[in-house]
Amino acid sequence: MKFKSFQVLLLILFGQFLLPFPVQCQNLDEILHQMLDDLGIPIYEGNRITLLPSGREKFDDMFAYIRKAESYIHLEYFKLKDDSIGHALFDLLAEKVRQGVKVRFIFDSYASRSFTDKATFDPFLDSARAVGIDVREFDKVKFPYINHAYHRDHRKIVVVDGKYAYTGGMNVADYYIHGTKKVGEWRDMHIRVEGPSVAAFEHIFAVMWYAVSGEVLELDSRYQASPEHVGESPVAVVDRYPYEGSSQMRKTFARAIDVAQNEIQIVNPYPTNVRTVRRALKRALRRGVNVQIMVSTNCDNNITPDIIGLEMKKMARRGATVWYYDGGFHHTKVMTIDHRFCTIGTTNLDGRSLLYDYEVNAFIYDPLVTHELEEIFYRDVTQNCQVYTSADWKKRFSLGHRIIGRLGSVVKTFF
Repeated sequence: MKFKSFQVLLLILFGQFLLPFPVQCQNLDEILHQMLDDLGIPIYEGNRITLLPSGREKFDDMFAYIRKAESYIHLEYFKLKDDSIGHALFDLLAEKVRQGVKVRFIFDSYASRSFTDKATFDPFLDSARAVGIDVREFDKVKFPYINHAYHRDHRKIVVVDGKYAYTGGMNVADYYIHGTKKVGEWRDMHIRVEGPSVAAFEHIFAVMWYAVSGEVLELDSRYQASPEHVGESPVAVVDRYPYEGSSQMRKTFARAIDVAQNEIQIVNPYPTNVRTVRRALKRALRRGVNVQIMVSTNCDNNITPDIIGLEMKKMARRGATVWYYDGGFHHTKVMTIDHRFCTIGTTNLDGRSLLYDYEVNAFIYDPLVTHELEEIFYRDVTQNCQVYTSADWKKRFSLGHRIIGRLGSVVKTFF
């Protein structure tokens, strides 16, 4: 069979599109390092990662390390609620202030004020500021509210003395422990990070602190993290910063999917999938990669599940295994690749996270941590999940919800 020159050119171009990385002739570790080098993302060696797979474990652990603080505590959260956890946290931070520890706290104004009683929230903030906690709002809510339709600070970062950092999917709210009447138990994942990569979280916080306060923390050596090697986990910290780094997170997710040779596991509450991620998943399925996606039956809003249902129908039809989690609301944001590396952070696989919001994810190149996450995944599959096929779409979703899903998919980048 003979090919004309233009046919050869098309094969080359499409071959590069379908196989962005020569996965069969390079060591996977080399591919990962090259992937990050291409994106300008440094890898920090010598870290220790501790998984915190429940609200109780996260807050118990974080409170214990906050009690150890000697110099400063930096906190950046999407949602701050004046509930039992919010009050317990601020009581502890007030105690540390009295001990001479500097405490800085950033929260997203829209997310926190939109779901909180103003009559109690403002006094809650006033009392925190009165005892010396430096609390700042990102993008303070104000009329006509149009600015809040776009960029929101969706990060969850805590840094203690430049030695310990926390990130993951959990905000400051007690429903991570007690659940809610609407969704039941609220499942999520957080991590404690120790080692050189803490400096990356510190830098991300410092940039946002300058934006909300005008104070340049990185000019003061007291607020420059420089921890020693304490473990064996290489970590890359990916920051989504609108305007300057707007595409970095979705490119990193897509590249991570593109290097997969055997298996991808995804747990995400809103996998409506922007085009970059969807195309990467399609390429993985065409390569024969075992793609497994876990989504939640219960959700904290009424429209997104219909959009997710349609997207998961399409993924299942292309060969992905889709699991619906029935044990509450699974708010976890985790992806594992080939039993070798994983990512944990704040990023949802939807247009809001990947096109608009401020986000942060840790990409962890450690088979042991990855294996822990895979064990949790398979335990959930065994105990709380039902498989979802493309034929199940009409069974699970009524005609009205299927119509909402199709309409919502047109504008899903705004959800």
